[in-house]
Amino acid sequence: MTLMLHAGAEPVDYGDLAALPIPEATQTHVPIAHQAVVDMVKYSLGFYGHQIVEEHFGVTPDGMRFFGVLSLLSEDGDYCDSVGLRNSHDKRFPIGISFGSRVFVCDNLAFAGDHVIRRKHTKNAKFALPSLVAEVVEPLHQHRAAQADTFLMYRRSPLSAKQADHAILRLFRENVINVQRIDDVLRAYENPPHDWGDATAYRLFNAVTHSLAGRIMETPSITAKLHAVIDDICEDAFWDRARAPIQEQPLLPMLA
Repeated sequence: MTLMLHAGAEPVDYGDLAALPIPEATQTHVPIAHQAVVDMVKYSLGFYGHQIVEEHFGVTPDGMRFFGVLSLLSEDGDYCDSVGLRNSHDKRFPIGISFGSRVFVCDNLAFAGDHVIRRKHTKNAKFALPSLVAEVVEPLHQHRAAQADTFLMYRRSPLSAKQADHAILRLFRENVINVQRIDDVLRAYENPPHDWGDATAYRLFNAVTHSLAGRIMETPSITAKLHAVIDDICEDAFWDRARAPIQEQPLLPMLA
């Protein structure tokens, strides 16, 4: 879960959002309270059975711009999906809600995710936004279930040292990592800083995301390329195991 505040915004608690001022509405701009955006998304997530385990919020000193990230627990509790939130009262950007396995929300206006909603602050936004959020949250279970299946496949795909080396080299060739990151990925894979299990595609995936945290957040397309490479490596590893010769067992001695 990623909420970066380095361009003037400061962290706040959920309870502090209610005290922030809301400008008067005009004919073309109808502000929606920052807390209302959070409540809207929280309600929809809870209604469809998603459990929020962490939340982080930030606002600019004048309270005009809001940023937030909600963390959703996965079914196996081993990783988290994220929901990114953004709202402004000064017309700098529209209401934004993003969903994905890694969401990047920054007070320098960077905003990215797998599924993104943007809605201008019009008179109809307050009425249309709840249904729009619900339309995206409702199929979120399918997206999260597909991701869980992908991670399960990664866990069930053991890699030999040769296969891991080949995968890291391919990640370099596909511009997922640069030459300076090869050693970082290799070290994180061989000596994981966290418990990523045995030497599998799952450990390699985590080694890459750990080594490239900043780049993945700034360039979401990297995530898609990373998955494509790891998926292919899993398929290659499967066929390598399928083609491996079956070791012959010694014959039992014949009874006299």
